[in-house]
Amino acid sequence: MSAPDESPYEEPNLELVTEAREKPMGFFDHLEELRWTLIKCAATFLIFASLIGYFLKEFNDVLLWPLNSVKVDYPKLVLELGTTSIMEGFNVVIQMCVLGGFVMSAPFFLLFIGQFVAPALTAKELKAVLPMCLSAMVLFLIGTAFSYFLLVPSTIRVAIELNDFFGYAMRWTPGNYFSLLTWLVLGVGASFEFPLIIVLLVWLGLMTTAFLRKYRRHAIVVIFIIAAIVTPTPDPITQTMFAVPLYLLYEIAIIASTRVEKRKKP
Repeated sequence: MSAPDESPYEEPNLELVTEAREKPMGFFDHLEELRWTLIKCAATFLIFASLIGYFLKEFNDVLLWPLNSVKVDYPKLVLELGTTSIMEGFNVVIQMCVLGGFVMSAPFFLLFIGQFVAPALTAKELKAVLPMCLSAMVLFLIGTAFSYFLLVPSTIRVAIELNDFFGYAMRWTPGNYFSLLTWLVLGVGASFEFPLIIVLLVWLGLMTTAFLRKYRRHAIVVIFIIAAIVTPTPDPITQTMFAVPLYLLYEIAIIASTRVEKRKKP
């Protein structure tokens, strides 16, 4: 039986769109698709990890920028990173290649996973999922950039001032420095994702904007607790620098959630 004629101005049937997009696949076909998705993710990670290994000196110079930018303000400071164990240099290389490769290939992971799950989603679900994935990537990049250019130098500056106050000799190791850098950059990048969690909970009907506004003061306390956990120094300056953008993101999440609620109303 032929399908009835449709006007080009009519809204397409979501079920027909989904059926046209889906391929009839069996259980083993899905396993094969999953296998190729994992292979593409692994290949992308190996490519970026290999590139970092090839340009290791240049990549190391980029990671040392926060430390070197702070040292300019202390011309009399003698601070050179030095290893204290035989294997520390090797551990730093592995850390740079593995973590750097993972961070650089993460957007491609999202793309490959999205391609894998897309056929199972309706057109309406795709309209919600795709912007959320894009927003997750943008927020993560904003968080890592904020930490790299502002938070890490501030933390190093506070540590230098504190050691200078007590008259301690600073003998920092590459392992200490890169652990701090990894914790702050990745931790802040992940923390910047929390507005998406709020919007998702509102979209699922598990939370309301009225609830978010009512417990705004409680949210501020939670934000400062998160800042205290993520930032390695107990000084209020660094914690406030981190807490302020988190609170702004919380307010943006309320605005976005309000639009989500309006769209859900019949």
